[in-house]
Amino acid sequence: MGIRVAVAGASGYAGGELLRLIAGHPELDLVAATAHSQAGQPVAAVHPQLTGLDLVFGRTEPAVLADADLVFLALPHGESAALAAALPDGVRLVDLGADHRLTDAAAWTRYYGGSHAGAWTYGLPELPGQRAAIATATRVAATGCYAVATTLALAPLLAAGVAAPDDVVVVAASGTSGAGRSAKPHLLGSEVMGDLSPYKVGAHQHVPEIKQASGATGLSFTPVLAPMPRGILATVTAPPVGDNPAEPREVLAQAYADAPFVHVLPAGRWPHTAATLGSNSCHLQATVDVDSGRLIVVSAIDNLGKGAAGQAVQCANLMLGLPETTGLSVHGVAP
Repeated sequence: MGIRVAVAGASGYAGGELLRLIAGHPELDLVAATAHSQAGQPVAAVHPQLTGLDLVFGRTEPAVLADADLVFLALPHGESAALAAALPDGVRLVDLGADHRLTDAAAWTRYYGGSHAGAWTYGLPELPGQRAAIATATRVAATGCYAVATTLALAPLLAAGVAAPDDVVVVAASGTSGAGRSAKPHLLGSEVMGDLSPYKVGAHQHVPEIKQASGATGLSFTPVLAPMPRGILATVTAPPVGDNPAEPREVLAQAYADAPFVHVLPAGRWPHTAATLGSNSCHLQATVDVDSGRLIVVSAIDNLGKGAAGQAVQCANLMLGLPETTGLSVHGVAP
């Protein structure tokens, strides 16, 4: 028997990706997968890519999950806190939702509404000190997908003092799986294909998380829905500090020299989403705008990998005393 894990909310896209990663993980033993409307259905009937995984969705109730050593909470925003409070203290938890990411209760109320459930250890191992903090935590809040793509691009530049934190601009395109699996008219194939559309302009809920994690103090963020299932491509810009700014690519390369999942690409090669598909990697490239002088970093991730399920497994590995790369791939799938 391996380490017993369970997934609450396993019928969604992130939940299905978690099940796939757990099934291939050498140390984890999946003992329960729960859902709401899909309870009682075979997992493979909802996730045909998991044919051969002989498991039936249970109801999302504490009794179904309490016997696990670690539970992944892949629930809609606002639903994790109540379930977490009902689980035994000895069960480790990784929350893929937003409930426990923000330290500022006012920011939670402004962007999500309702009462703030309190902050857990933030689940981005590549931030300074976070790998050790996650390793000793029993409650970890995994990152938002846009937040990890943006923070990995931005945080080292702000920490090194080469980029100004008060005028950060981000435009990020995401695949449709980032909007979840629930049927929505604007996500129909006939609506999405051949189209790019911005949404939540000037008011996206990942803004306070990005500021909290990266150190930015002023952020303009525009998300764009792209006609692809998976992936995020974020373009992050900020003004330099001083008249002779440091080369941003070198700052990133130094910051991530020992990070197994963050790859600063060779000079002249730019990230693209297909190269990260199915992986837990983030690809980065940076330059200085020859006209404005602004620092530019482009970041690519799989929103269901490093942006969700892969990141959660990376955190779980650290919490369980395993190498953080266990069961995760640095390489994407092509074509």
